[in-house]
Amino acid sequence: MATMRDVAERAGVSIATVSFLLNDTKPVTAATRARIEQAMAELGYRRNVVARALASRRTHIIAMAYPALEHRFGMSTAEFFTSAAEAARKEDYHLVLWPVGNDGVELRELLGQGLVDGVVLMEVQLDDPRIDVLQEAGTPFALIGRTDELDGLPHVDIDFDATVEDAVRYVYEKGHRELALISGDLSDPRFHSYGPWVRTEDAYRRVAAAYGLPVVVVPCLDTTQAGKVAAERLVADHPETTAILVLNEYAALGAVAGLKRAGHDVPGDISVLSLLMVPETAAMTDPELTMMRTPGPELGQLGTEALLRELEGAEPLPPQLVPAKLNPGATVAAPRARRPKAGADRPAARKARP
Repeated sequence: MATMRDVAERAGVSIATVSFLLNDTKPVTAATRARIEQAMAELGYRRNVVARALASRRTHIIAMAYPALEHRFGMSTAEFFTSAAEAARKEDYHLVLWPVGNDGVELRELLGQGLVDGVVLMEVQLDDPRIDVLQEAGTPFALIGRTDELDGLPHVDIDFDATVEDAVRYVYEKGHRELALISGDLSDPRFHSYGPWVRTEDAYRRVAAAYGLPVVVVPCLDTTQAGKVAAERLVADHPETTAILVLNEYAALGAVAGLKRAGHDVPGDISVLSLLMVPETAAMTDPELTMMRTPGPELGQLGTEALLRELEGAEPLPPQLVPAKLNPGATVAAPRARRPKAGADRPAARKARP
């Protein structure tokens, strides 16, 4: 097994210079770095991570804290992880996943072990106890999400206002005037202050009212079965609905299945648009779901970059909001003209709402 001395001799430098590079304790020139790294590659030398951590008091490991017991993993979630890991790797850091709860108890225990240099928080609550834990521990962190109070907190997030505005405009321009949102169930204790659900519903209520549309919101848990039930209940209670926006990706899959089970053609009778989804999930339905594509790759990278800048003492990354982008599938079409029921009076023509 190659040693540090072997690397130094092959590169023509001192052992101390190799140590400076490996432990990041003193700068070395680009030419010297190249010679040392080439020697390491030729000899198959592997860095001793423990020794490096002891020497520099840094592990070069960062954690992504994801409350896996409260929030289901989906393909959208995976994109956040993979892009964050790639961003960390490019800067010579390793990223690990911590599936710790939202209450901060497990997080406090892990931080006390000195395992990581910093933390990226996901699935942020409007009032998130994990932030107090991180601040008390003095651990650098960045948010993928937003709390109510953001003073001085490095963060990136989805631009929910722009995402909802773009989605409503798209179906509105297709001719739809009877819309509804299948949102998250904020009465669930796990999600009563969950930022994405709260902000999406608030944005939809504002945008729908601005377009002069009826504001219909149906709460729904984050499961396929819940999506089926919500869609069936929605069309039973609001048969005039011609287009449905669905927040959760699992619920969106269930909504399409539930509509079909109830005898509705998608998009012939009712259009469906998923507000946050990735193409792989959209392709699971027939026809393929029209969706707003979740900006997971961008936010995973930006959230990690925000943390690494803090760790390296670089200029802070300004807060950034990234909207989801429309990915036209095949579940949104112009509303079909509806025939009046036999014997019923035809309703008076309504003026188009602005």
